[in-house]
Amino acid sequence: MQKGKATTRRVCCVGEVMIELSNALGGTPQLGVAGDTYNTAVYLGRLLRGEAIDISYVTALGRDPYSSKIENALKDHGLDVSLVETRPDLMPGLYAIDTDEFGERSFSYWRSNSAARSLFSEPCLVSPSDMSGADLIYLSGITMAILPPKVRQRLIDFIAEFRGRGGVFAYDSNYRPRLWESRDIAQDINEQMWRAADIALPSVDDEMELFGDANEAAVLARLSRFGVSRGALKRGPEGPLDLSGEATPQDLQAVSKVVDSTAAGDSFNAGYLAAYLKGETTQIALETGHNLAAKVISARGAIIPE
Repeated sequence: MQKGKATTRRVCCVGEVMIELSNALGGTPQLGVAGDTYNTAVYLGRLLRGEAIDISYVTALGRDPYSSKIENALKDHGLDVSLVETRPDLMPGLYAIDTDEFGERSFSYWRSNSAARSLFSEPCLVSPSDMSGADLIYLSGITMAILPPKVRQRLIDFIAEFRGRGGVFAYDSNYRPRLWESRDIAQDINEQMWRAADIALPSVDDEMELFGDANEAAVLARLSRFGVSRGALKRGPEGPLDLSGEATPQDLQAVSKVVDSTAAGDSFNAGYLAAYLKGETTQIALETGHNLAAKVISARGAIIPE
């Protein structure tokens, strides 16, 4: 695996942060802040502390108490908020998460008119070009799903320009069927994103559900046809698979009991990308991602205490 760029100074994570209502089994509901690329940004910031790399979070929020709660959370985690768009007439999304006795989750969402859906839409003060100074941009299929079609295309075009100037693009499909207009559109957008990804971070279950692949081998064959050659296929307890086929992780922590599987993939992505940016080997990147995810799912909540 190639090392992270020696001149890396800025990473942009793009997406939606929501208010999280967590209903622990038999417990009292807790109010928090979470979101897939936000979770990755938080853990990435922790792992890169002291590395002189700025982590910017790119989203849109309102001008209300819950938006303020989210912005304060971003700042508290040391994330740069200079690319947070303010939409005074909109509010952030809300979701409730229920976890069963086996740590498996079910979600209920209220996000159809969230401020994040207006990101990069006119009139705006934050545009994709404002990320031009980044060295790495990370986003997910959830980011793409919530954006209007014209904005998706605008972002796709920018990513092509960004990569043409030497920028690195990392992507996780993180497929959520209810967020997309149709499966066909989801397949089309995700194929474009995989073809553009310098670092691919798919989950085998998501890929099989989205593209109808029969098994892991079919997922790998399709990703190869899309030109994917670097990254990791996340396979839960089986451990990650190096998409270049060159590395095999050895030091993978086992989990005796899954308490809460929230942010398992998000934290893996953070561990993998942090190792990449530090110039570590592929093997270390795979191990760092897996072991962080193992720690996260052994505790309750998307963001666990340090």
